[in-house]
Amino acid sequence: MAKATKKQALGRGLSALLKDPINDIKSISDNNENKGIGTIIDLDLKLIEMNPFQPRSRFNEESLRELASSISELGVIQPITVRKLEFNKFQLVSGERRFRASKLIGKITIPAFIRVANDQESLEMALVENIQRQDLDPIEISLSYQRLIEEIEITQEVLSDRVGKSRSTIANYLRLLKLDPIIQTGMRDRFISMGHGRAIINIENSREQLRIYEKVISENLSVRETEALVRNLKIEPKKKTLTKKTVLPNYLKTAKKELSKYLDSPVIIKSSAINKGNVSIPFKNKKDFYRILNLLKRE
Repeated sequence: MAKATKKQALGRGLSALLKDPINDIKSISDNNENKGIGTIIDLDLKLIEMNPFQPRSRFNEESLRELASSISELGVIQPITVRKLEFNKFQLVSGERRFRASKLIGKITIPAFIRVANDQESLEMALVENIQRQDLDPIEISLSYQRLIEEIEITQEVLSDRVGKSRSTIANYLRLLKLDPIIQTGMRDRFISMGHGRAIINIENSREQLRIYEKVISENLSVRETEALVRNLKIEPKKKTLTKKTVLPNYLKTAKKELSKYLDSPVIIKSSAINKGNVSIPFKNKKDFYRILNLLKRE
């Protein structure tokens, strides 16, 4: 009777076995090929939880809708990767955009490659897989490198081998995390490039970094112009730099905060001692320009 039961179990499909607690796999030491590990199956989306090690913190809604439309027409071409946690429970390792887009159009299942991995392996797989993507912003990449070094406890040299980047490239990304958080946000929102950030990081004082950042945006400075600005600033005597400090009156500080929130864009206000000044509103592209313009036209 026992042999007959075993034979019947081995003849069942992968989906059925994954829902069977008796035949459920709990570690990679179980060599039964029919239990799903190392295979691709259609997995119920409800059984998959998000990966806490995912380095990407923001997803472009328009891009997700475009991917969802593609999946609706053609299906999920490249399976996502999940790791087995316990019976009927999986965790996403890579493919979060495909996962989100599939949920967006109400799909019930998604093709998934199943593997066994511990927390460290899952962290490394998620971070390395995402670092290889071309659409990550520089700060997301920097944070991914930092997590790999700190949480997996590897050196920059070892990390260089893992991700296929030179040690100097990794070091340049890590230095970006020394920038003021406002400048990091500006880089993530594409107001400035990584080249701008690498130039500004040569200024140690956070207040001076922000002053240069605002000048770069308001005057639309190129990377080379920013580098020249930083070089000249470092040559100038410190006293001359300090005398140029200006403080906005309270009514302009309040207006700047409210206008930035209303326009969903950083607003730069400069004012002189006789209450003259100017307001500068940067935009990312043509679409963003017209969005801001329409907001300003409202009564």
